[in-house]
Amino acid sequence: MSLLTGKNVLIMGIRNRWSIAWGIAKSCHEQGARLFFTYKGEREKASVEELVKEFENYEIMPCDVENEEEVKQVFAELKKSVKEVHGVVHCIAHAYKEDMKNEFLDTSKDGYFHAMDVTSYSLILVAKYAKDLMPNGGSIVTISYYGASKVMPGYNLMGAAKAALEANVRYLASEIGPIGIRVNSISSGPIKTISTREINDFYVMLEAIEKKAPLRRSVTPAEIGDSTVFLLSDLSRGITGTNLYVDNGYHIMGI
Repeated sequence: MSLLTGKNVLIMGIRNRWSIAWGIAKSCHEQGARLFFTYKGEREKASVEELVKEFENYEIMPCDVENEEEVKQVFAELKKSVKEVHGVVHCIAHAYKEDMKNEFLDTSKDGYFHAMDVTSYSLILVAKYAKDLMPNGGSIVTISYYGASKVMPGYNLMGAAKAALEANVRYLASEIGPIGIRVNSISSGPIKTISTREINDFYVMLEAIEKKAPLRRSVTPAEIGDSTVFLLSDLSRGITGTNLYVDNGYHIMGI
């Protein structure tokens, strides 16, 4: 039997075939999960529909995580469809382009609040409404990066937002652990996606990984996907509040 057979998994933040969320969706599908997806706004709807049509028995729903009512509605719709959700994957992060290009000292107040809202606070909202659809426990997984704990050139504001996200993982894990829900994050190595175009010196970061990581290569979306499957599955039933590094070992290096 596949690891996620009979499991209902919601993936939030899928945008294109180069995204981490796409790699996760592929791995979850291969392991037997029934998939549900969210998209932001009508402009993304058609592209997401086209992207996920290769999966059987899926559903897509609108969700702007800056709007709590839309988050609430996603889980109301899921309750009508399946009654129970076993896994939620939060692949949502955003900062204004100008704030990513600027020096960290020049981060705008509005930009700071926006990045924290979308990248970090949204996980709290998602967990708040997901827990009622996890009466027998479940797993929530989000995506972080090494720049949350160490200074990475050009990552700036997003590093602060991801640091808050990782703290949220720990506090949520403690609070909803007693009802059997696990919360973890994956600290992914840098992956070439459309979003990474907004990061100054991204290719410097990528080159550093390929030269210094013990495995001497960059990580792939499929590797993040397979690690997410592990955290969603019963194989990881004793793991919560953890930040799992999937970066080919780069985080252990002192250089």
